[in-house]
Formats: sequence, structure tokens, C-alpha cells
Amino acid sequence: MSTPVISAREADVLALLGEHLSNAEIAARLFISVRTVESHVSSLLRKLEAPDRRALSRRAPEPPPAEPQCTEPPRAERARPAAALPAPLTAFVGRARERAELTTAVTERRLVTAVGLGGVGKTRLALAVAARVAGDFADGVCFVDLVPVADPGRVGAAVAAAMGVGEQPGRGIDDALVAALADRQALLVLDNCEQVRDGVAPFLERLLVACPGIRVLATSRARLMVPFEWVFPVPPLSRVGGGGSEAVALFLERAAAVGRAPAPAEHDRIAALCERLDGMALAIELAAARWSTLGLDGLTSGLSDQLRILAGGPRADGRHRSVRAVLDWSHDLLEPQDRALLRRVSAFVAPFTAEAAAEVAGFAPLEAAAVADGLGRLAEQSLLAVTPSTAGTRYQALETLRQYGTERLGEAGELDGVRSRHLAWCLAGADDLREDGLREDGGPDGRAGFDAVAEDLRAALTWAAGRPEQRADAYRLALRLAELAFPRNLLGEAQQRYEQAALLAVDADADADAGAGVDADADAKAKANACAAAALRQAAGVAGCRRLGDDMYRLHRAAAEAARRAGDTAGAARDLAAAATAAYRFSSTFERVPPVDEVSGLLAEARGLAGEDDPAAVAALALAEAAVVADAFGAVQGAPDNAAPDTVACAERAVELARRADDPVARSAALDALSGAQSWAGETFAAAAAARDRIDVLASAPSTPARTHELIDALAMAAATAVGAGELSAARRWGARLADQPQLADVGDHATSWLLVADAFAGRADEVLTGSVRFLDAWETTGRQRSFSLGPAAAAVAMVHGLRGDHEARATWLAITDRAGGKEDHRHGHGAVFDAMVLLHHGDAHAALDRVAPEPEQVWKWVCWVWLHWYEALRAEAAVLAGHPDARARVATARAVVAGNPVATALVDRAEALLDGDPARLPATAAAFDAAGCRYQWARTLLLAGGEHATTGASALAALGLAPMALR
Repeated sequence: MSTPVISAREADVLALLGEHLSNAEIAARLFISVRTVESHVSSLLRKLEAPDRRALSRRAPEPPPAEPQCTEPPRAERARPAAALPAPLTAFVGRARERAELTTAVTERRLVTAVGLGGVGKTRLALAVAARVAGDFADGVCFVDLVPVADPGRVGAAVAAAMGVGEQPGRGIDDALVAALADRQALLVLDNCEQVRDGVAPFLERLLVACPGIRVLATSRARLMVPFEWVFPVPPLSRVGGGGSEAVALFLERAAAVGRAPAPAEHDRIAALCERLDGMALAIELAAARWSTLGLDGLTSGLSDQLRILAGGPRADGRHRSVRAVLDWSHDLLEPQDRALLRRVSAFVAPFTAEAAAEVAGFAPLEAAAVADGLGRLAEQSLLAVTPSTAGTRYQALETLRQYGTERLGEAGELDGVRSRHLAWCLAGADDLREDGLREDGGPDGRAGFDAVAEDLRAALTWAAGRPEQRADAYRLALRLAELAFPRNLLGEAQQRYEQAALLAVDADADADAGAGVDADADAKAKANACAAAALRQAAGVAGCRRLGDDMYRLHRAAAEAARRAGDTAGAARDLAAAATAAYRFSSTFERVPPVDEVSGLLAEARGLAGEDDPAAVAALALAEAAVVADAFGAVQGAPDNAAPDTVACAERAVELARRADDPVARSAALDALSGAQSWAGETFAAAAAARDRIDVLASAPSTPARTHELIDALAMAAATAVGAGELSAARRWGARLADQPQLADVGDHATSWLLVADAFAGRADEVLTGSVRFLDAWETTGRQRSFSLGPAAAAVAMVHGLRGDHEARATWLAITDRAGGKEDHRHGHGAVFDAMVLLHHGDAHAALDRVAPEPEQVWKWVCWVWLHWYEALRAEAAVLAGHPDARARVATARAVVAGNPVATALVDRAEALLDGDPARLPATAAAFDAAGCRYQWARTLLLAGGEHATTGASALAALGLAPMALR
């Protein structure tokens, strides 16, 4: 056997697979797209005849040993992936003992917390240790700065963002992160834990239990109080030995970077200065930054004359007061206007522009026009960091300086005023971003704009939500955050903010009433509850996109209660009906499906509230009743009976009422009920048409979470029903649109399911193998979920491996099929269809006949939706090739069922030609397959035709990457 030729780029990909990198990490390392990586992985699977990426990783060449660093002992281990750590802009100085001890601790213990005062150098020490041990972790190191995180509940979200883990349908971001890290071996560096310690502690406790290969190095001003925590106190820099001390070495290095290097004769006096600073790294760096302008005398004088030990809280000790003294000294050297600017810009969490600073900080005694110059002066004195960007220069205060500035705001009596101005700036910015998103459909610029201010919006909301007089603005900001987070695919936050907005709407009204000292104004109360109901409906739509059926149900019921309080009985009826509909229509996304009597009670209550004057309420009730009828009918295991027309009629009524109500989302939902009823009734083409109509109807609907949820479902149903009708090109088109939905970016299994099925039927083996890599990665990352669409996708991949003759890989994917979908679905439905195709390809017609032995009426529950035509046609062909005595009757029955399906009809035509012993008819049948986009069946038909056609068919199979076909 010849050695497969592997391209240079494929070799690069293979080497990185050997380092256990994900597709996204490989793409980032090689500066190519993730889909290009998927293509190379697929090609390598085929060329190296490997069943999966794990087997590929074992075929990767051994990387060369890492070269020893001049400052570290040689390491015997092989090189590992580069650590995902910030690149220090200055050299790390000293701390040899601490580095050695902390390195040992991190390699031996699950959780190590480096504890010390602000400014002592915890972050730099943690980075140095992480860089040193990165090679010991197969999946590298991830650094997460928690400074921007204002909400303790978003610690997991921050870690997920840093590690590239996105949300997944049916689970929150914390669940998704734990699932993604369950089998990873990595070091997680959590920096600045103190401000969200209440969120870090429970997050780490859960993470460490569920993810045995994860170790954590945290930095904090106080221990986290988490089980298994090992605390490492970070002391100040050593100050022993004059010019040889670590503190002096740091001062000398930083002073030389900003001007002339201190002379050796000055080293002893510098040691004394560092002693006065208690060896605190931040204090030393601030002092060294002044070296070039003040010199040693100026620095000594400044500390001697202006040093003031400020009284701190119970957490402040001597070292903390020393750092505060240095900050006081730096602060007192400023002009009054610059002092005001320094404390006022502490309101910003993320890097900010001069324009933003002018809006928040530009009031007496500081003029707005003077802010830009002031920012420059603060940056020159190392009190602000400067970050150039494509959007212009941005400034940022280090966290220690932000906290110091906040204290100064309180002392100056400006805290509430500056925070209010910051809140107003956030509201205005959020409004602008929302308008930009409406105009640009949330384009890249809009998303980048949101990312730049998101942490400020969150911090402003946290502050405003806790102040009664700011609740109205907090409601507005929560609503805007939800509207901005949703198109950014931050679905968990979008739902959270919509729910928060609902609470704030009612709280703001209650606070206003309490302030007025009178009973609530009825109109204001009704308006507040109407706003709450609207926000809860949006939250329910987001929950639908997340495949969280329980939350959809809960939120629709909560919306009904708010609408009832607002006096909107018709709205309450719509919400109750929507909750009932969700319980039936999306039952597979529930952890606990509500009891039938509970849902029936909701419907009865909705009928009592709806009346007959509100078209939307009447339409919502009709939809719920159609969902109930369809669910009850679908629960019957067997062929359609006399109830089928009644079920279709009920759904058709819901469609018409939704049309009259001019509600595209409700109309799409009603069409879905109609499509399902038609499927049960055996009306395959009508079901496909109804599914397509949903997409057309939604095209004119406003862009809301509910509309997005409907569109995702509509695309999946359109692709599935097109497969069932033999419209493979249309199925691929809808499947590709589904795969490109932004909300499914991190759940490639759900996104690519029907595209895999359509490609498999068409014989696009390369596309299936490429897509299967993304599918499997996503399925494993999302915790190996079960779904009605995941099983068929995995079975389609198994079929392609079977057609290629790779029976080991097929067995692997058949096992995935059982875990991803239902075993009964595989046994009687899609599995029977795909297995029969493989068995016929390899010439085992009798086994294929056994696989599709039951009459369709016996397995109706599993074949009626997508697989009926395929099942009937393959059943006829297997009967012909196996010589079954009822072969001609089966051909006739199949022909009547599949009439109008181009692929299934061609399958029946081929079976009949073979039964009649008339292969001359087969070339025309092959042309029908070709026209339908089914290249595999085209090639198979030519082979069955024999003669010169067989040569063409054999070449075509080889070009498709499939194994030679066994002829009967």
C-alpha cells in the first residue's frame, strides 16, 4: 500500500492535533478559519484511515524537545502548547524562592491561592509561575482577569469567554463550561478574585469536583474559603542586601526604563527608600516612574514630607497603608484639576476614550475641554495606562488606582454624582448601540462597540439597581443590556437581563409610590406591570433559543401574572396559552415536563380570560389546542386513523386565526403544528410545504428572540421535511442556513444535523466527514445531549463510513447514534433506512430486507415524519434483490406512496427494472438521480446497469470516496 501524500498544511494540522488542541485553537495558531481546519482534519481522517481525531492525534509526529531557558533548569518533558497568558511588558524581577515554592504547589495541589495585599505583586508572580509550568498541562494555561467582573454570578461566564466556551441549548454557561473542561488537563489562573469572592468560591467548588484534570492558581487579597484550597502568602519583595535586594533590583530596572540608571553609589539610599515603601511592588514601581524627574532627593523628600498613614477599614494593615501612602503622595503631587480627573475616571471599568471621560468627569472645577490634556498628564505619570486601538486612544486606571479613586470620590462628596453621570453615559451609549444594531443588523462594528463598553454597562447597572432613586434608569439599562447581549450571542445574559428588567420595572414603580407617600397611581402601576410582562415574554423567547423548556414555561406564566396585574386579561390569556403550547411543542427541551392536568388547567384559565374580541388571544388559544391534539395523536404508536383529518383541521384553524391576528411568529408556530399533523397523516409534501411557508412568514417579522427561536426551528423543520420529500438540494440549502445561524455558533451538533443527513443521502462523503468533526466536537462539548435530530445525523455519518468500507469507524458512529438519539428511533426509523443502504451497497440484500421487514403501519411512529418514502422505496428494492415472493406487490405499494418524490420514485423505478430483468431502463433512472442531486444513487444505478455504464459508475464511486460496490 502506498504512503498517503499529506500536504504541508495538513502536516501542520496533524502536529497540532498531537498537542491535543481544539479546532479553534489550531485555527488561531495557523491563522486560518475553523472550517478550513475541519476540512484538513477530514482529509487526514481519510488519508490516514483513522476513525476519529483521537486516533489522528496518535499519528502525529513527536515534537522536538523544548530548549532550556537560561534562567530555568532544563526540562525533560516534550514541548507543550503555548500558554494563553498575557505577555508582560517588563521583566520579572526576583522572587526566586517564591517562584520555586509556588511552582511546586501548583503541580501538586488542585487549588492554590496566592494571597497578599494590593500592589504586592501577586499577578506578576502568578504569571511567572504559570509560564514556567505551562508545559506540564496537556491543554495549556488560561488566564482570566476578574477585575472587569462586577457581578459575582458572572465568574463562570468570564472564564468561559477566556477559554472560548460558548453557550449551548438546554444549559447555562456554567454547565457548558464544566462539560467542556470535564476531560481537560489545564491550569486556570484566576486573577483578582477578591472583588467577586462570593462568586468565585461556589464556582471553583463545583469546577474542581466535576473536572479532575483542572488545577487552579488564584490571586486574591483574602483566602477563598474553598475546600482543598492551599494558601500561599505572597510577601513583599526582600529588602536584605542593599543593592542585591529584590526590591532594589526592581527599582533599578524600572528607573532605568524611564530615564538614566541610578549610579552604584546611590544603591544604598535606594534600599532605604524601598524599606520605607515596605517592599511593595506597586509602590516601588510608582516611585521609580518619578525617578527621572524628581531624582532620589525629590523622592525621599516627597515621602518624608507628604507621607500620611491613612486610617483604613478592618482589612487594612500596615502594608496596605503604605501602598495607600504612596498613592496619596502621587495624588498630592497633582494639580487640583488632575486630582479631580483621576478620582472621577475611576467610575470606568473598561478602557475609555477622552470623549467618554469628558462626559463623566467634565464638570466644575474641571472643564470638559480640559479633560483630554489631563488624561495625557495622568498617563505620563503612570497613573493611567494608554492603549491605542482602531477606535482611537483609550485610557485605563489599574484596579488599585480605581479603588483609590472611588474612595477619593466619597471624600469629595462626588460619588453619587459621578456614578449618576457614568450611568447616564452608559444609557446613552446603550441607546446608540441599539440603534446601530437595528440599522446594521448587529454587524461586526456594533458587536465590537458593545464589547468595548459591556463591563461598564454591567457595573453601572449593578450600582443603579441597588439605589431606589435610580431604579427607573436601571430598568432601562437592564433592557438595553438584554437587547444588546442577544445578537452578541450572550444568550444567558440576555435572558438574565430581561428578567432583571421585569423586576426593576415593578420595583421602580413601587419606589416612586413610596417616595410620594401615597397609594400607587393605577395607571403607573399598570404601565409598570405591562413593561414587566413584555420583558418576561422576551426572556421566554431567549430561553427557547437556549432550548430551556422549563424556563420558557415559567417565564410565560410569570408574564401572564404581570399582564393580569396590569389589567391586560387578553395578554394574560396569550401568555398562559403560550406556556401550554411550549409544554407540548417543545417537551423534548424540558427537564420536567409539566403534568397534563396542570397544563389543562392553564388552558382552561386562558379560555376564561381571552374572550372573543382579541384576535391574538383567540389565535394563541387555537395554537395551544392544536398542539394538545397533535401531541395526543402523536402519542399513539401506529398508523394514522380517522383522527388524522381532525388533527389537520385543528391545525389549519390555528394557522388561519394567526393570519387574521397579523402575528408572524404565531403563524409560524401554527404552521409547525400543521406540518406535524400532516406528517402523521402521511402527507409528506404538504408537511414540507408548510415547513417552507414558516420561513417565508418569518421573513417579515420584527427581529426578536421569539422570532429567532421560531426561525431556528423553522429551518430545521424545512431541512428535515425536504429530506423526507426527496428534495435534497433544498434540504442542503435550509441545512446550510441553519448551520450559519449565529445563535448556534457554539452548538455545531444541532446546527449541522440536517446538513449531514442531506449530504449523506446525496453521497457527499467528503462533506459529511468534514462536518462530522465539528458535529462530534460540539456534541462532546455540550455534554453528549440527546435530541430527535442528533441521532439521524450520527447515523448518517455511520452510513457514509459504511459505504466507504470503514466498518470500525461505522461501529463507533453507531454507538454515538444510540447515545445521541433514541434507540427505538434508530431501530425502526432512520437507522433502518441508513443500515439498509449500507447492506445493499455491500451486496447483502437479505440482511437489508430483514432491516426493513416491518410493514410501515407497524413502525409508523418512527417512519412517518421524514423516513416514510425512503423506507418504502428501500423496502421494495431489498425485496427485489433478495428475491422475496411479494417483491412486485411491494414495488406497487411503494410507487403509490412515493409519487412526486424524485429520489424515492427513481429508487422504485430501479427496483422495478431489476425485477423485470430490463437493465436497459436503468440509464434513464440514473439520469433522474443525477437531476435530483443524488450522486451516490446515480453511480450505484450505473453499476447495476452493467456494461460500459458499470465502468462509469465504478469511477464515480471512487471519486465520491466510497468503497467498490458488491453486485448481486
